[in-house]
Amino acid sequence: MFSSVNSFGLTGIACYPVTVEVDVSRAFPTFEIVGLPDAAVKESKDRVRSAMKNCGVDFPQSRVVVNLAPADTRKTGAIYDLPMLAGILASTGLLPPLPGDLAMVGELSLDGHLRPVAGVLSMVARARSLGLREVIVPRQNAAEGAVFPDIAVYAADTVEEVLRHLRGETALPPASSFPTAPEAEVPVPDFADVKGQLLARRAVEVAAAGGHNLLLLRSPGSGKSMIAQRIPSILPPLSFEEAIETTQIHSIAGLLPEGVALLRRRPFRAPHHTVSAAGLSGGGSNPRPGEISLAHNGVLFLDELPEFARGTLEVLRQPMETGQVTISRAGGSVTYPSRVMVVAAMNPCPCGYYGHPTRPCTCSPTAIRKYLGRVSGPLLDRLDIQVEVDPVRYEELSDATPGESSAAIRERVIAARSRQQRRLARCGVPCNAQIPASALAEACPLTPAADRILKAAFERMNLSGRAYDRILKIARTIADLDGSERLDTPHITEAIQYRSLDRKYWAGR
Repeated sequence: MFSSVNSFGLTGIACYPVTVEVDVSRAFPTFEIVGLPDAAVKESKDRVRSAMKNCGVDFPQSRVVVNLAPADTRKTGAIYDLPMLAGILASTGLLPPLPGDLAMVGELSLDGHLRPVAGVLSMVARARSLGLREVIVPRQNAAEGAVFPDIAVYAADTVEEVLRHLRGETALPPASSFPTAPEAEVPVPDFADVKGQLLARRAVEVAAAGGHNLLLLRSPGSGKSMIAQRIPSILPPLSFEEAIETTQIHSIAGLLPEGVALLRRRPFRAPHHTVSAAGLSGGGSNPRPGEISLAHNGVLFLDELPEFARGTLEVLRQPMETGQVTISRAGGSVTYPSRVMVVAAMNPCPCGYYGHPTRPCTCSPTAIRKYLGRVSGPLLDRLDIQVEVDPVRYEELSDATPGESSAAIRERVIAARSRQQRRLARCGVPCNAQIPASALAEACPLTPAADRILKAAFERMNLSGRAYDRILKIARTIADLDGSERLDTPHITEAIQYRSLDRKYWAGR
């Protein structure tokens, strides 16, 4: 007899339908899986056999052929264990014919329990678009699978529960559309702890308000890492669409905490400087998302920027420009979104005290030039805001008065983002850092005085076209923080100030 079960496959965060076709016929007992299965799929034969035996169901002594359609697309992972088992039982008459509007995914343990699988959120979203009405998933995937209220998601712990549900004996309760367990609330450091650093705090506020990339530079102990770690506390909350996309990436990477339906906080990823290029951009034979995609809609913090391998840093250039990273392999290519706010911190030289107001630098000019040269000009040009983090004075450190809180800064950031979203709704981008070139002139109207200042700076500083565009976008954000529609002189001059560090430290190197 023949039966078929709906399931899914993944390419990046994109999901495509897979039909698990099962034919059981009278012939010499064999179990074959076709349809370009990988090793994990082929091993399903042993998991399915053992799970059936330990659930008290005999595996048919017949020829069993499982086809994973479409047959010309490679299938990966153990997600087809459960639909294979259900299809075999339906083909032998131990289950009634399976509904055409039902899909299922799940890995089997040898004793018949269901193990969680990656990418369930993407699968349920695809099931909705195909008009399916029911999806059966492992219990640990229930929260993310039940995000959408207009499709029934059933969560099971064991094969027996699934079989009783399909036979109509004991129905599985629909999973709740809310998280079954609260997301772990790790306290986020507050900007009230930061002493002094008025220029750096202002630059961080502008960067957060517009989603701009940021470079913090100065000597060790000045507070660069401390400031960067507090940036998530002033970012606006994720929209529902952003939360869906961010959660899909973490689900595919297997990093979604159990019981969490949607990630509510913007990601903050801080890879060590020994990370490889593949670890940063993503890779593998079945390409997985890297750090830049895991930070999508959030912050990617690169501490000690020159200590990263030059080749590793260079892979950031294209994703920072386009907002996505494409990983190509012999079997095809996968594209992951990577709209991130890159925050980098670095010392100006190996000893860290080049340019320090009181401590002398012990590095030779050659060592300084070589150290700064680890950060290429094109990458530096993509760091919109560049600011020096001045050493904190004793009077500031000993002052017991707390600084301005993250909550107060966040209110201004959210207000500025709201203005941007209204203005940029037609462009389909959420913040000023992503304004397309075609909309730049309309979004950034200059007063005559501001235009003259920008022209003089462009000619005097020999700015690139990219730097010109980014100065306009930064000035647009500063104007949004001020509640101004036109870019005036103060907005342009402050924006230009944030683009001058490369002239101070990298000029002639």
